[in-house]
Amino acid sequence: MTKHTTDKTELILQDALQGLCELSDQSFDMAICDPPYGAATSANWNYDSSKKMTGFGGNWQLNNQEWDLLTGNEIFKSTYLWLSHLKRLVKPTGSIWIHSTYHNAGFVNVVCQLLGLEIINEVVWYKRNAFPNLSARRLTASHETILWVHTGGDKRKYNFNYDDVKKAKFAGDNMKEADKQLRTVWDVPNNKAKDELQFGTHPTQKPMRIAERLLLISGIKGGKLLVPFAGSGTEMIAGMKYGMQSVGFEINEEYFKHASERILFEENKVKSQLFQEC
Repeated sequence: MTKHTTDKTELILQDALQGLCELSDQSFDMAICDPPYGAATSANWNYDSSKKMTGFGGNWQLNNQEWDLLTGNEIFKSTYLWLSHLKRLVKPTGSIWIHSTYHNAGFVNVVCQLLGLEIINEVVWYKRNAFPNLSARRLTASHETILWVHTGGDKRKYNFNYDDVKKAKFAGDNMKEADKQLRTVWDVPNNKAKDELQFGTHPTQKPMRIAERLLLISGIKGGKLLVPFAGSGTEMIAGMKYGMQSVGFEINEEYFKHASERILFEENKVKSQLFQEC
C-alpha cells in the first residue's frame, strides 16, 4: 500500500471503502466528504478554449471522468457504505460535512435518514461566477449543496465554534457581516488561488476558503480529520493549517501524486513560517 506521510497528514493510495474498514471506532473528530456526484455522461461537451470567459473563472471544459460514471444503484450503494463507516468512525462530538449536487443530494439525504444521522444544516453554496449552460436547454447551475451532519443522536454533542463563526467576516462573501450569525447561503466564488493549482488541477477541486470555513465552524484543534475522497488534497491542507491531524484516501494515482506534492509544499511552508517567527 502506498502512503504519503508528513508530520500532520497521512494520505493513502487506496479505495476509501477498503481503507475505512481498517480504522478504529470513534477515532475522528470531523470528516469532510466530496464524493463522486455521478454527474458525468457519455456526452463530450467542450468549450472553445481559444475564447476567454471573463468573470467565469477562465476557460471552461467539461471532461468525462470514469470515476464519476455511476448508475443510480451504484451511487446509493456506495453512499450507504461510506456513510455507514463514517457513522462508526466519527465521534458524537464530531461533524460530517458532505458536498453534493442535485445528482446525488437525494441519495445522501435518504441514506443519512436511514442510518440515523441527523442533518444539522443544509448549506447552499452560491457560486456567482458559475459556468454557463452551453446547451441552452436548462438554467445555469450556480450552486452546490453541503450537508452538515452529526452522529450523536438526540444528545446532539457535536462541536460548534459559534463565537468564532459569528465574529468572522469572510472576504468576498456579501451575505456575511462581522458579528452576525452565519446563514445557510454562502456567497463564495469558485476561483482558486495560484498556489492551489501549482501542482496540477482536479475536475471537482473546491476552493480552499470552503474547507477553511467548514473547519472554522466545527473543527477541533488538536483533533483528527478524515477525508475519504482526498482529490487534490485541499481539505487535508486546510485541516493541517487549522491544527488537526488529517487522514485521507485517494484511489487515483495521478491525483494522489498531485495531492502529495501540495501537502508537502504547504507543510514545509508552515514550518518555514514558524522558524522565521522564532
